[in-house]
Amino acid sequence: MPTRAVAVAACLSVGALLLAGCDDASGSDAGGTAVVASAYPFAYVAERVGGDDVTVQNLTDPGVEPHDIELTPQQVADVGDADLLVYERGFQAAVDDAIELAGQDDDALLDVAEVVPPEDTGASTEGDESGLDPHVWLDPRHMVTITVAVADRLAAADPDNASAYRQRADALVADLTALDRDFERTLADCARTTVVTSHDAFRYLAMRYGLEMVPIAGIDPAQEPSPSEQAAIADTVADEGVTTIFTEDLVDASVADSIAAETGAQTATLSPIEGLSDDTSDEDYLSLMRANLSALEQANGCS
Repeated sequence: MPTRAVAVAACLSVGALLLAGCDDASGSDAGGTAVVASAYPFAYVAERVGGDDVTVQNLTDPGVEPHDIELTPQQVADVGDADLLVYERGFQAAVDDAIELAGQDDDALLDVAEVVPPEDTGASTEGDESGLDPHVWLDPRHMVTITVAVADRLAAADPDNASAYRQRADALVADLTALDRDFERTLADCARTTVVTSHDAFRYLAMRYGLEMVPIAGIDPAQEPSPSEQAAIADTVADEGVTTIFTEDLVDASVADSIAAETGAQTATLSPIEGLSDDTSDEDYLSLMRANLSALEQANGCS
């Protein structure tokens, strides 16, 4: 049995006393509607829309790569107890397993993959040629759709605060709409449109704003390129006049650094905003997206 499934089963197989202890530590006893989010982008939306009327738990700790998280027994108990669980099926296998084993009611589940059905972006990962990229939040318009869905579900779970949820959702939608306009305006006229990134997380951003992404690793950051694929990426950098190889806070930068050294390109950070790190603990989704925009503007010679 995979390690993550062992951790899930451990919580589900313990006696009533341990489960009662899990319940006592969960967000549902801390006051307000208990929301569990599988990763940072969904926690951000829940916090902005929920405000003081909710408690939000992010299953992905800061500094942890979200694709490969393993849940503790306490986290599995919290998944089962949540008034609302915001996640994306297929993005984090441990979360999918926890939902199935915990037997959470469908009414408490908000699957982002149903709200924003993944598109065939041309992305791929080892053993999966579907091209379905889970990183939908890197398109601000998709984040608007997610925001509205979270507000609707919170209003249904907590009708007394429905008006407050919708007001806060409107404020976030306004911020996201302004962000989208800034991306459109800034990236409308660039000397280059090819962007080389650490892993295959930016297809939605690319499709929205007319960029061509060349990823070093697959959708799973652990999927590194073969020597021939690495050579092909280096050729693209040279042929397209790419000035910058983009790395990430939570992904090993060794291959990106090697390609940069080989081609004379510089490196810079482009965040997939899968989670926060020590270096970005004071940031949020909007500030990280604006930092991404500034990095793309400089690297691609946009005017």
